[in-house]
Amino acid sequence: MSGLISLRLYFHHSERANAQHPKRFWQRLTRPSLARHLLNHAKRAGIEQAVLHRVHAGYLNGDWLHHEHVEAAHHRFPHCIELIDLESKVRAFWSTHGQGLQNVRAVFLPCEKAMVES
Repeated sequence: MSGLISLRLYFHHSERANAQHPKRFWQRLTRPSLARHLLNHAKRAGIEQAVLHRVHAGYLNGDWLHHEHVEAAHHRFPHCIELIDLESKVRAFWSTHGQGLQNVRAVFLPCEKAMVES
């Protein structure tokens, strides 16, 4: 478990992070987007690379096909965040932050490190 691994997280554009203190009205009302929440926690956890992929069209879990629109994104429009780091670090991040994310599909992909000749 020392090689690089990629964790791809697929979820809807409208997904929100769980409230830290769910009894506080304003924190329930102003919860950050799940994408922002996960990117911030990945940065704090020291994950080497975290990318929110721009999606132009797609669907998740049998939904209707949604296309990107200039003015507004459909609430079920797909998002994808990719985290790349050592396998142990990425799995530790997922075990810590993956609880309570019922509407997120997580896919672990092994990575091959390309050797650049000089």
